Amino acid sequence: MATAVRTLPRAVTALGLGLAMGVAGASAATADASPSPSVTGYPEPEEPSLTAEMFQPICDGDVPYLLYRLTATGTDSSTATITWINPSGDDVVLTDQPLSGRVLWPGAVVGADGSPLDWPGWSLVDGEWVEGDEFDWVRPQVDVKFEVNPELTATAAYPPSSPSCATNPPGETPSTPGAPAPGSEPAPGAVPAAQPTSSGFLPQTGAEVGLLAAVAAGLVAVGAGITVLVRRRRTTG
Repeated sequence: MATAVRTLPRAVTALGLGLAMGVAGASAATADASPSPSVTGYPEPEEPSLTAEMFQPICDGDVPYLLYRLTATGTDSSTATITWINPSGDDVVLTDQPLSGRVLWPGAVVGADGSPLDWPGWSLVDGEWVEGDEFDWVRPQVDVKFEVNPELTATAAYPPSSPSCATNPPGETPSTPGAPAPGSEPAPGAVPAAQPTSSGFLPQTGAEVGLLAAVAAGLVAVGAGITVLVRRRRTTG
């Protein structure tokens, strides 16, 4: 009887050790199944991207410009390199440009007061403007590359003349005019800008015109009401 009593504690002890080893093994297996932490513990860096939110050829004060606005993500760069791509010669490269602004069209020359002195594709010979110069390649259209990190390339059409803004010498019309309207082929989502006039002012938007029309209609209605009231008073009298 004493032998049986001594054997029972040993069996209980062995069973307890077995259960403890089983729990420890299960914990170890669970730990091994969990994913290993990343090396740095930080999320992966954002992939750099570049978007042209605005890309619009414009005429301002009889001078051709390219208006642009870039949005760069995943990079610390705050300036851009703008390259006008010459398909058969040297490119025109502008470095350290802001991410938004406007740049003069290659071949255009302005005076200190901003007035136009020369236009791409034209030469002043013996006091007369004739077609042809070293910047013929920038019209009727030209590819423009923006580099921030990464880069994008878009096609810009030379802005045509209008009654309020000339992109050719006074009184001259090129034999091969550019596109019928300012245009571009930028990255999807680019927003065209309103065209400045030669005086530098932007035209009124549709919302502004609608507001003026509503105000005018209201004034007409008030005037009609006053006229009817006066007539009624006269008739009553």
